[in-house]
Amino acid sequence: MMDWAYLFEIALNGVASGGLYALAALAFVLVYKATRVVNIAIGEMLMIGAYLFFAFAASFSLPIWLAVLGAVLGTGLLGAVVERTMIRPLLGEPPISVFMVTVGLASILVGLVEIVWTADQRRLPEFLPKTPVMVGDAFLAPKVAYGALVALVLIVLVLLVFRFWRGGVALRATASDQAAAYAMGINVPRVFSLAWVASAMIAAVAGIIVGAIGGISSSMGVFGLSVLVVVIVGGLDSVLGALVGGVFIGLVEALAGSYLGGEYKLLATFVVLVVVLMIRPYGLFGTHEIERL
Repeated sequence: MMDWAYLFEIALNGVASGGLYALAALAFVLVYKATRVVNIAIGEMLMIGAYLFFAFAASFSLPIWLAVLGAVLGTGLLGAVVERTMIRPLLGEPPISVFMVTVGLASILVGLVEIVWTADQRRLPEFLPKTPVMVGDAFLAPKVAYGALVALVLIVLVLLVFRFWRGGVALRATASDQAAAYAMGINVPRVFSLAWVASAMIAAVAGIIVGAIGGISSSMGVFGLSVLVVVIVGGLDSVLGALVGGVFIGLVEALAGSYLGGEYKLLATFVVLVVVLMIRPYGLFGTHEIERL
């Protein structure tokens, strides 16, 4: 017979883990909506945020809040440098050229981390509460629960900022129609830079939370594979799709890992990806673009 209590506990943990996917997917979608760049290095930028936090908190013994702030600002600066030196010069070039630049960026960031910190796995300083979290009779791992709560708060904050802040309005206008944004006096290259900075800062927070749960290493970029599945399933240009897709993929991974085995988690996500692409090639909530030939 089905153990419904166990199923509920697994699903709850899956939804909480999916919140972290949703946060990282939001960082991906921000760049794609504004610039139409598929940033394949999102997992590595997440990794850089985690390592910067490790450096500030463990190596320099800064207070946790200051280490988080330094890691977020440092990763945001990295996003600005990448946009200005690697992405902006390729404006107008074929999309595959920009895509390959982000592939190269991922390799550069991994190499940089291994040179500075080696490839050994490390633990971040403990900063998340350890109090057990119970929802009814279901146990939720404390780090996962509080990490998901931080992700939820940040997602809501980001959505509110980009809904009401002038820069957020400019970003949404640019995402809708770059030519019209230019005509209205919006500095589109500056919006591109804003998108990369905001994306990098969000990725840094996601990286810190993921690192706090499972540790950090130069292979953290693998997390980006699941994030890529999330955004493709949800729709590359859909914020709602990123949020729904993150929770959905987290749930699928949790169920597959519990009932089939941990080695099937990634397989299950890619099966979902193939099925969704066969039914809706533009994702569950992505824009269905019709081109006149």
